[in-house]
Amino acid sequence: MRFIKSQPMLLFVFWLVLVAIALFGRSYIPIDETRYVTVAWNMWLRGDYLVPWLNGFAYSHKPPLLFWLMNAGWAVFGVNDWWPRLVPSFFALGSVYLTIRLARMLWPEDERAAAYAPLILLGSALWMVFTTATMFDMLTAFFALLGMLGILIAWRGQALKGWALVGLAIGSGLLAKGPAILLPILPVALLAPWWGKGAARAWGRWHLDLLGAVALGAAIALLWAIPAGLHGGEVYRKAIFWGQTADRMVNSFAHKRPFWWYLPVLPAMLFPWLLWPPVWRGLNRLRGGRADLGVRFCLAWLVPVFLAFSFISGKQVHYLLPIFPAFALLAARGLAQTDSRKFDQLPVALAAFAVGIVLIYLPHYAQQHHIAPWIATIPTWAGFAIMAAAALLAAGRKRGMAGIWNMTVFSAVTVTLAIYVAIIHGAGLAYDMRPLSARLKALQDAGVPLAHAARYPGQYQFLGRLTQEPDVLRSAALANWFKAHPDGRAVVYFSTRQSLAGLKVDYWQPYLGENVVILGKESWPPVFGTSEVNDDE
Repeated sequence: MRFIKSQPMLLFVFWLVLVAIALFGRSYIPIDETRYVTVAWNMWLRGDYLVPWLNGFAYSHKPPLLFWLMNAGWAVFGVNDWWPRLVPSFFALGSVYLTIRLARMLWPEDERAAAYAPLILLGSALWMVFTTATMFDMLTAFFALLGMLGILIAWRGQALKGWALVGLAIGSGLLAKGPAILLPILPVALLAPWWGKGAARAWGRWHLDLLGAVALGAAIALLWAIPAGLHGGEVYRKAIFWGQTADRMVNSFAHKRPFWWYLPVLPAMLFPWLLWPPVWRGLNRLRGGRADLGVRFCLAWLVPVFLAFSFISGKQVHYLLPIFPAFALLAARGLAQTDSRKFDQLPVALAAFAVGIVLIYLPHYAQQHHIAPWIATIPTWAGFAIMAAAALLAAGRKRGMAGIWNMTVFSAVTVTLAIYVAIIHGAGLAYDMRPLSARLKALQDAGVPLAHAARYPGQYQFLGRLTQEPDVLRSAALANWFKAHPDGRAVVYFSTRQSLAGLKVDYWQPYLGENVVILGKESWPPVFGTSEVNDDE
């Protein structure tokens, strides 16, 4: 009981620690985070808050809400690196508290379910990582939860308030990430006759109200989309009204993966919960709870949406974040009816132990095979630390709330050591664009023309506070560019460090699994030719 009463503050402190680790442990990671903050930076530079821009073109891949929120913070605090990284984190925290509210509405008699659910959500490995990621999915998850809350309020008889909340959630979700918000909300609303069976409802009126909520949400989004489409031109207008909706769902231009792709990665995404036997025992007990409205509600949320995301051709692990609260609620309901056993921690501990072994072995593997060079610098002590934590977990035995807190903290320790210490720290400059961005800023301030000999997703633009994009071209066109700009500098990518031997460069650093340099006319073309140059970066 003491844990339950103090839990809201403990959850906030836990979230704050996660955010602090991310803020001090890494910079913006290319290519996604650096691109999105650059789009917001271009919005700030242009003073154009209607149409996002990247490299001089209207950026149609994402709606503007995240960019607006970044700019709003800059207007208050000044342009800085930390505010854009906090915006999704606030939505992640809000999602945790909305999950508590939903649990109390679904199972008002079950205090433990409301206490367990936010811990399961916050302790899930993927949720933990994306809590501090400058991306759109936490906004979508928050608005999905808001929509679920509205559906339950409407089902309880407060139709106007509930459907208005659903409409607001849909409209905000459309502005956050587009039609993806409809995937979690519509199935739950449409399946209300199933999960809400036994209640006296005029289902025809229910579905008309749902249609009205969708219309309200669409109207909210169209307040931006129509003037933005007119302002951005025909190509941009076509992209935001069609290209990023139906085309993307049916025939993804990126991240195209098979139907079953999510299944083998689920244990890592939901670590440690899918490896913890009490969760499975609890879920098994729910099989007999067909009279439990809350269980049916969560299944109507989880199953159809998981299937829908599986059928959509473009797949990324973070696309599933909006249904993580449904899993957390189901797992919490089951755990509230399940006792712990002696060796329950063992599967989780063994999995973490295996992660530790992999981290210890990877540097040796990297020295013998042609993979990203930074892997050889992974600190092996991080692997030993994970193994030690796994041993402590296996030796201990906690019950109830203390046991779930124990598992959540263990998950945080494992994720921190594996992601921030081993990978981020081990990668060093390979994922930190700040030094190169600062060098480009100094060159731009000195009036030196800049070129970028590959695709340019803006990874240096905001971090260097560049006010003008470099000339983006292919390496084959670089010789002519240097003829027109003999004092210019170009950013060029090379596959291996060995290919830089004898090449005079102004600056070098690792970049992801490759190498990036700044060079001048005298170093182009390289003496060995351009076979090692990567134009697709």
